[in-house]
Amino acid sequence: MPGIGELRESYCSDGSWPIGVLYSRSGITAIAENSQLQGTLLAISEINEGGGVLGKPISPVILDPASDPQRYSQLASSLLMDCGVRNIFGCSASYSRKAVLPALERRGGLLWYSIGYEGFEYSSNVIYTGPAPNQLHLPLAEYLFSRYGRKVMCVGTNYLFPRESNRIMRDLLFEIGGSIFGEYYLPFGAEIDAFRDIVKEARALGVDVIFSTVVGPGIAALYDAYAAEQLDPANMPIASLTTNESHLQEMWHEPLPGHIVSAPYFERIESPRNNSFVSSYHQRFGDKLPADVCAEAAYFTVLLFAKALERAGTLDPERLRAEVLGLEIVAPQGVVMVDPDNSHTYLWPRIGITEAGRKFKVVAEFKHAMKPDPYLMNYVGLGRINQDQG
Repeated sequence: MPGIGELRESYCSDGSWPIGVLYSRSGITAIAENSQLQGTLLAISEINEGGGVLGKPISPVILDPASDPQRYSQLASSLLMDCGVRNIFGCSASYSRKAVLPALERRGGLLWYSIGYEGFEYSSNVIYTGPAPNQLHLPLAEYLFSRYGRKVMCVGTNYLFPRESNRIMRDLLFEIGGSIFGEYYLPFGAEIDAFRDIVKEARALGVDVIFSTVVGPGIAALYDAYAAEQLDPANMPIASLTTNESHLQEMWHEPLPGHIVSAPYFERIESPRNNSFVSSYHQRFGDKLPADVCAEAAYFTVLLFAKALERAGTLDPERLRAEVLGLEIVAPQGVVMVDPDNSHTYLWPRIGITEAGRKFKVVAEFKHAMKPDPYLMNYVGLGRINQDQG
């Protein structure tokens, strides 16, 4: 692999638009970040094949942090200081975003962050294109509480996002008289036996739903533990903010129909725009790799950047930020727009349930893009998601 000095010479002196790409191809967050990387590369290839931006191609400087927070910080600093890159597309788990923020704020860089997170954050050095809590947590809670009950067991990976997500869920349950029947945090490398103990306890306590904020390889381990206990999603589903089609492929047992996921995108959304995206994705990466929510968000994030770049005519983060606020494009999930109020993005909340073939069926969705509310300042109660007919 070339050194940073070589990357600077090859990417920053050839009349192209250099950007940093900081996604892990190895380690505990590689499943999500490989999808993000693929979505990013697909968008770049489409832009460049169409003539680039203002006649110049986008050139990605791709580095692998290997899911290590220290490497995220080191590589982000190297991109900003040694290669002259000002815009970085990367990070998945909140620990990685937190790791690169100090370098971005010191050096005046801009992070284009495309994954759902716990909210309660704002930085002028970040464009947030993944869902905020009101777009992710609230639709799931509404769907669950009206259909499955209010006795919930929480299981997550031991870091910021699951803990904050469970705090939000706890507050929502308190509002309607529900209860948390246990709250567990496992290490990133937790294996199936650890999850079997939790699943057995959930069954013994008679909970209505297992609420999962597990990330990485532990997602497959949780669902496989559930399958090993021969439980039925019709009675006690796993309801997740983090599971997607790529994780379904990693599971030893195909999950039974009925597990629930909240996300703005599922591969089987029916629209001409999404059909085109999915076809291009499979043509480039193969039929076995699903176009999941991580890939779609990373993909449209690059398209937003390119449109802002075309308007700004410069990679200067302040100019790009000014142009991207209020900017909208047609993404595979629908029309999205970066909110000028908070640098987060209007997205399309949806509920999917597992079905045969390791796929999701969309069973409920908003009929318009939802304004992001990362601090849950305007929360007025549940009741806005529309159940899809059929």
